[in-house]
Amino acid sequence: MEISKIAIITGSGGLVGVESVKFFSKYFDKIIGIDNDSRGYFFGKGGSVAKNIDNLIETVDNYEHYPIDIRDKERIGRLFEKYGNSIKLVVNAAAQPSHDWSGKFPLEDFEINALGTVILLEEMRKQCPKSVFIQCSSSKVYGDRLNSFEYKETSKRYELPQQHTYYNGFREDMYIDGSLHSPYGAGKLASDIMCQEYAKYYNLNVGIFRPNCITGGPHSGVELHGFLSHLVKTNSTYNIFGYKGKQVRDNIHASDLVKAFNEFYLNPRQGEVYNLGGGRKNSCSIIEAIELVDKVLGKKIKFELKESPRIGDHIWWITDNSKFISHYPNWSITIGLEEIIKEIHSNASTNTKHIC
Repeated sequence: MEISKIAIITGSGGLVGVESVKFFSKYFDKIIGIDNDSRGYFFGKGGSVAKNIDNLIETVDNYEHYPIDIRDKERIGRLFEKYGNSIKLVVNAAAQPSHDWSGKFPLEDFEINALGTVILLEEMRKQCPKSVFIQCSSSKVYGDRLNSFEYKETSKRYELPQQHTYYNGFREDMYIDGSLHSPYGAGKLASDIMCQEYAKYYNLNVGIFRPNCITGGPHSGVELHGFLSHLVKTNSTYNIFGYKGKQVRDNIHASDLVKAFNEFYLNPRQGEVYNLGGGRKNSCSIIEAIELVDKVLGKKIKFELKESPRIGDHIWWITDNSKFISHYPNWSITIGLEEIIKEIHSNASTNTKHIC
């Protein structure tokens, strides 16, 4: 059979990658997965996505796997040249995802998150310029200036006053300058700007998504990355770094994020940037998350409060999804926090491995 419609998904063994493969395999003739299990290198055995990759190879009939590092310009080039204009979609979910890890290895982090992205963009420009490119970025591109807002401290979380311009969540007009981002956030911002530039300068269908906490059953959360997954699965003392455990995050299930990718693929807007997250309904502080795990699973989690927060960490992040919804009104959040916690627990109980 002639292959006429191909999707390339980088980081295919990760949480977003797995959900992307599962979703888009129903609509494309072939899915090309690119993943060299770097998470095992970043975070050790607990972060490895090897079992995810094996599962995709075994269960997705039109999936083809390539264990390539996205920094490998020659091999990436040959792959894009092989399929050319048959490539209709590129989802870049490959990343070094931890700002703590990036502080120890800033050069390697930048090579993966920024240079790797540009290598993919350039191959798209040369080999399949009519395709759609989706960049999975991060809210960390905004840095820590948002920590200077006058948050109210309640018994379980920090909160913005209701009259605050960002009470309903952070919009895309949040400033990025004058901030400490972490090397991870800076590298992601560099890749974001290049994605916008390739869209505007070369007239390509590139979209940039900036989620906060992505989660779900196939998430290989570790202490350095993926707090909700790590929290649900931990059987030891959970370390809370700073802010009394009252720092707030919203959580979006990876399948909801991938459905947003599909909306963009069907009707691309060149160079648009979207904050996308769980919103207020899917937000919680770490203390609230611990209590919710107890409520949903009956699991008592021991935790230890560390005085110092992680460098560049946010006190509060809730996403305002209104821009994306105004462009794609058929999309909405469909999976709530309690369901996410149950799914993570179920996957952990069956010893299924995963990532973000």
